[in-house]
Amino acid sequence: MSIWELFIIAVGLSMDAFAVSICKGLSVKTLKPKHTAIVGLYFGGFQFAMPLVGYFLGIQFKQLIISIDHWIAFVLLGLIGANMIKEAFGKDDEELNDSFDVKTMIPLAIATSIDALAVGVTFACLEVSIVPAVSFIGVTTFILSAIGIKIGNVFGARYKSKAELAGGIVLVLMGIKILVEHLVTGA
Repeated sequence: MSIWELFIIAVGLSMDAFAVSICKGLSVKTLKPKHTAIVGLYFGGFQFAMPLVGYFLGIQFKQLIISIDHWIAFVLLGLIGANMIKEAFGKDDEELNDSFDVKTMIPLAIATSIDALAVGVTFACLEVSIVPAVSFIGVTTFILSAIGIKIGNVFGARYKSKAELAGGIVLVLMGIKILVEHLVTGA
């Protein structure tokens, strides 16, 4: 997997965290650097950890699924992306919560990184160098979450659905690319 492809996946995965960060930015009257650090560390940390867990789960079953790994990557990325696209057009009934405590942030971090778990399984099938890949995803998510909280605080909720839509489209396209490459090259 090229660095460009990894970057595209990292940005796609980061869009849920970016969208939630926008909401967190909306929830605070005065944005402080600690808010940015908290959001970035939770979301970036979980986006680092979840694909790592998924990768190790995927490695356990790799021999069983090697002949259909491209289909698994296609289906997982397609489903994750389609769900993000659906959420982008759904009603926005999320309540704004100005708390940055552990009880608030851990469920948000888990919810925004579940899709990264599935991508980790995909990485196991594609034999990706996992530590650099998950590090890149974690750092990308940290940066985009920090940007998201600032955007939410300054501009409001205008960009939340656009971020989810863009992330979903990116993941669907990456799934299609993986499938087409396998079917064309037979690799």
